[in-house]
Amino acid sequence: MGKSPKKNAERVLWMDQKTRTKSRPRKSNFLLFIVPLLLLVLSALFFVWSRIQVIQLGYEISLALKEGRALTEGNKQLRLEIATLKSYARIEKIAVEELGLSKPKSDQVVVIR
Repeated sequence: MGKSPKKNAERVLWMDQKTRTKSRPRKSNFLLFIVPLLLLVLSALFFVWSRIQVIQLGYEISLALKEGRALTEGNKQLRLEIATLKSYARIEKIAVEELGLSKPKSDQVVVIR
């Protein structure tokens, strides 16, 4: 029976002492598990987000290059149209056929210096 009082002395039923000592290791273990897990999840999300941004920028660059080629082709067509509209043969044809003009005779030409 001498052991019974000793066991009772070791056994403390007070909530403030035993509960605090047991809850602190659980919280620290919980934090030691959650913090690295949270960092891992955040870094994975950042990696996925950055890959999506790279793919999206690749699509935008491809679209911009396609638009640039279309604009260059349009520019070439407009320059060709300008050259066609400025041609002397076309202007002379319009002057004779549509406007009823004729080439001037040599005595009608006046040279100005």
